[in-house]
Amino acid sequence: MSVVIFIAVIVALIVVHEFGHFVAAKLSGMRVDEFGLGYPPRAMVIAKKGETLYTLNWLPFGGFVKIHGEDGIERSLGRDARAFTSKHRVLQALVLVAGVAMNMLFAYVLITGALIAGTPRALSQDEVAGARDTQLMVASVLPDSPAARAGLSAGDSILSAEDGHYVFSSVDPSAFTAFVTDGGGNTTIALSVRHTDNKEETIFARPEKGISLTDPSRAVLGVEVATVGVVPLSLGEAIIEGAGLTWSATKMTAVGLGHFFYGIFTLSADLSQVAGPVGIAGVVGSASMQGFGSLFSIMAIISINLALINLIPIPALDGGRLLFVIIESVIRRPIKARVAQTMNAIGFVFLILLMVVVTAHDIFKIVG
Repeated sequence: MSVVIFIAVIVALIVVHEFGHFVAAKLSGMRVDEFGLGYPPRAMVIAKKGETLYTLNWLPFGGFVKIHGEDGIERSLGRDARAFTSKHRVLQALVLVAGVAMNMLFAYVLITGALIAGTPRALSQDEVAGARDTQLMVASVLPDSPAARAGLSAGDSILSAEDGHYVFSSVDPSAFTAFVTDGGGNTTIALSVRHTDNKEETIFARPEKGISLTDPSRAVLGVEVATVGVVPLSLGEAIIEGAGLTWSATKMTAVGLGHFFYGIFTLSADLSQVAGPVGIAGVVGSASMQGFGSLFSIMAIISINLALINLIPIPALDGGRLLFVIIESVIRRPIKARVAQTMNAIGFVFLILLMVVVTAHDIFKIVG
């Protein structure tokens, strides 16, 4: 099921991207020969409207737009003023950027939708009463503390706790702290815990003194907890907050991608910080089980990544093609079609090799 959801997500994101190119090309007066769902070989022609074929193809991993003359041949022959490379370079640039812009817009819509649907987040005490799916979640664990030795880690949920006299089942962090402290370090606490992989178990830990730097005399487990739950926002609130979250996610993603690609060219890239198709499929599958809010959030992050990666000036990506357009504007003549095609082929091979390496790393993490 995770694989089906993953494919559906990737298809949606790529089709949205290609739809941006499609609309911009139509508005620019370019001839669009085909808008395809999936990749060739072609399965069937869904419809033909005007000069454009709308097709369904056998490889269900995205979509494509075929713009007349985008390979540069038509300009060299001088046959069709409606070809991509026959249009003003400003229009070419707009068509290339339109896919990225559409992915960013889609990410904003998804984040806004996630806020309306509600996603798990840390709550203030005032928000708890109106929240759903509340839980007491571990925010952090001190190294070599009783909690760490017992197997607690950030992201785990504490379902209940028992010290032999009292059963604790609240989601109030202050009440949990008081419960732990009351034993004075003389009682072992049984904690019913749900880990991040949804596995539930009972673990045992005895609070100790000297763990807390702010109050060494107090017996603690060495864990910080918070109330986490879902509080849906109104449409107006979601629109405003969604814009800020989209911008923040874009900045963080840009910085992360910058460090990663710098690492590639300096041979110091940390592959543990990235995920290929296998890793992304797992994340999407997990998010889908947590509800639409979580799924929309993950889709938004992937959409932002897709947009920014496409802006990288590597041949075969929109950024590389945009770089060609900028170069042509400077030298005031078109780049030869054969040169452009060769550079695109080299860029494509680089991207395939990168994908293979990242995917292999995903698989090694699973089997390892």
